Amino acid sequence: MATSPLSVPLNVFKIHQTMASPFVPEVVKAVDALHLEFRAVDNMVACNTTRVLRAFQNARVGSHHFGGCTGYGHDEAGGRGALDQAFAEIVGAESAIVRSQFFSGTHAITCALFALLRPGDELLAVAGAPYDTLEEVIGKRKSGGLGSLQDFGVKYREVPLTEDGELDWNALTSAVKPKTKCALIQRSCGYSWRRSLSVNDIGRAIKIIKMQNPSCSVMVDNCYGEFVESIEPPMVGADLIAGSLIKNPGGTIAPCGGYIAGKQKWVEAAAARLSAPGLGVDCGSTPGDIMRAFFQGLFLSPQMVGEAIKGTFIIAEVLASKGYKVQPLPRVPRFDTVQAVQLGSRERLLAFCEAVQRSSPVGSYTKPVAGTTAGYASEVIFADGTFIDGSTSELSCDGPLREPFAVFCQGGTHWTQWGLVLGEVLKSL
Repeated sequence: MATSPLSVPLNVFKIHQTMASPFVPEVVKAVDALHLEFRAVDNMVACNTTRVLRAFQNARVGSHHFGGCTGYGHDEAGGRGALDQAFAEIVGAESAIVRSQFFSGTHAITCALFALLRPGDELLAVAGAPYDTLEEVIGKRKSGGLGSLQDFGVKYREVPLTEDGELDWNALTSAVKPKTKCALIQRSCGYSWRRSLSVNDIGRAIKIIKMQNPSCSVMVDNCYGEFVESIEPPMVGADLIAGSLIKNPGGTIAPCGGYIAGKQKWVEAAAARLSAPGLGVDCGSTPGDIMRAFFQGLFLSPQMVGEAIKGTFIIAEVLASKGYKVQPLPRVPRFDTVQAVQLGSRERLLAFCEAVQRSSPVGSYTKPVAGTTAGYASEVIFADGTFIDGSTSELSCDGPLREPFAVFCQGGTHWTQWGLVLGEVLKSL
């Protein structure tokens, strides 16, 4: 027989009432102040979970889809197609490819850009400089003749941000030229001190771009933005989006991989860059344990993203109260899962990352060391004591060793994780 809450022994409630808080006072105060924001996040999680569940049902996902395949991948039992179908519906796209063969978000974005651009075309970055790892892909930073877009004769321009870190809407109205065949929009802030873009911002930019050149394709770097809002860029006109499965859409479970979604012809062209022209999307092996993790991670991702967003609210609330500049500001809507904090010195940036590493479940005994990392122009320090290497959706932080010495915090499987980490961080700063 079900037990009424009124019949629960009073001593159970007393235990919870007298239990000492594991959080430092600053975190307790922040959590008490954020109940309305947390409630709004929970509502958003419910809406996005509904969308994911409906897509899984429409794709008729079954346990036979978790079997995986070997070799060429021709004997695949339908999981690849079901996953692609569900993902495309979730993000509002005509088509999608979700593959373990994408090494990273940068790899997926690169395949998308090479699908859209040909020699003599122009690529226009409309939200300032792109993320560091794309500089060699584009040719903005020398790649040593290894095949950047500029090596293949693709021209590049960018629309700088305004002085206050916003998109320059006035400049954008005249930035697109007849040779501009692709406009790149980076949804998240990357390593820039700017507000991340909402999907409505992206939709507004797409309209301005298409008014100047209807044949210009729009590619959105969607990393860190998935499931933060109730809509995604293809729903407002993006031709392609791309991202990583060890970020938001992998739900902290996917062990590798990435995705591209959007217009079918461009998804097929991107698939040809991942594999080879003529091979298409119906090839490539994926072990069964990975295929199951892709489905399960995608289903869980709205919840994991919600917890990460709550973590950003707590980080901003606590560190702004200590006088640090934060981006986004406390209690404002979030458009990605990244919380940036200006620490002002190399020593504080190192100390912050060391504190996060000490508070991690994996490798807590190690000390992160700043150094050169493939794809990055500056020295970078990473703290990521994660079960999956580099999984920023679990809990991590990183930052380039350059002014203004900002740390970029991501992920967290539950907001309490960042609540606990901040206790260690405050002792270190």
